[in-house]
Amino acid sequence: MGGRRRGPLDRLSRPARPAREYDVLRRHQMLRVRGRSVAWVPPLVMLVAIAVIDFNTAGEFRMISWVVLVPGIAAAICGVWGTAAFAVLALVTYFVADTSYPSRYASALPDFILVALGGILAVLACAVRVRGERHMLHMRDVAETTRRTVLRPLPPDWGGLDHAAVHLASDVEARVGGDFYDVQQGLHGTRVLVGDVQGKGLDAVEAAAALLGTFREAAYHEELGTVAERLELRMLRHSRHLAALGRDDGDRFATAVLIGFPDADDEQDVVDVVVFGHDPPLVVGPGGVRHLPAGDGLPLGLGELSDDGPPPVRRVPLALTETLLITTDGVTEARDAEGRFYPLADEVAAAVAADPLTAEPRRLVAHVRDGTLRHSGGRLADDTTVFAVRRSLPGTGRKGRSPS
Repeated sequence: MGGRRRGPLDRLSRPARPAREYDVLRRHQMLRVRGRSVAWVPPLVMLVAIAVIDFNTAGEFRMISWVVLVPGIAAAICGVWGTAAFAVLALVTYFVADTSYPSRYASALPDFILVALGGILAVLACAVRVRGERHMLHMRDVAETTRRTVLRPLPPDWGGLDHAAVHLASDVEARVGGDFYDVQQGLHGTRVLVGDVQGKGLDAVEAAAALLGTFREAAYHEELGTVAERLELRMLRHSRHLAALGRDDGDRFATAVLIGFPDADDEQDVVDVVVFGHDPPLVVGPGGVRHLPAGDGLPLGLGELSDDGPPPVRRVPLALTETLLITTDGVTEARDAEGRFYPLADEVAAAVAADPLTAEPRRLVAHVRDGTLRHSGGRLADDTTVFAVRRSLPGTGRKGRSPS
């Protein structure tokens, strides 16, 4: 995205973090001031406080054995070496404070052993914690890399299109689900693919990655009808490969919408659409909301059930001020506490009537995302993708081709 300033939509489109990962990152941020770690401050303050209180109390009330708590606190927020340092410092403080008292007030040997054993256990506990956090953060990086590979970042005005997207995976540990989308420039115009693989989890991610790989290659070279044929064939080959491996998800399929934006000067007010069993896109503009024809195509992977081949390519009018809105099951099947589905078309129509600028892709995506989460109470039963796209208005976008 270059140096573009991040806005509210960038924060919305980030995948939700698991609670444990969020707690770890939040704790790391809280324990840094101006980029420097201050995790050593709480255990040091506690150690000094215990020593001062013990020195200023009567001999009958000995508090110095409480230093066993110091390495325990360090184990929760410091590194292994920091915890070890506090374990040694606590033991030294205990020994100095204890020997400074008359013999009749001195603590017994068991207290000394308790402080020493507490320090050792604290160091071991810290080592386990640090190792677990490093593994978790490493897995976060792996998942984030997978997400960027499947749902690659799209530059603004890519292919002469103004677009915006929000993707929320129901599997927050995987951080990416079976929903997929991409924009590909090509020799015959710019193509858009949005779809939803049946099922959830990493198996659905695998199928989505296979379809996106085929789309990125075929959409650059081929006519839109040929791209549709290649996608159907890729899904069949993927299913047969899984069946040959003995995996029980070999019958997986995917619904999708394939859109072509022709680049000829006399075709700037039309788009070509192929619908593979997906809900048809909504056309959102200052004049209101309308549905595109649903079509009768089967989902990708089920083409063998029909003798007609892939769904036909339909050409439909689309004004420059109109936006195509495509959503997946996470939106259309979102239910409230009473089991009612999210009224997507009605909500968008009301928003556009109140403010025609809502039809802009970024505002439209943010509105649908917020409305879906509000309607479902933040509980997403399925992967959720909201994708909005239209041609860049004259003077605001850049057109060009790139073999990316």
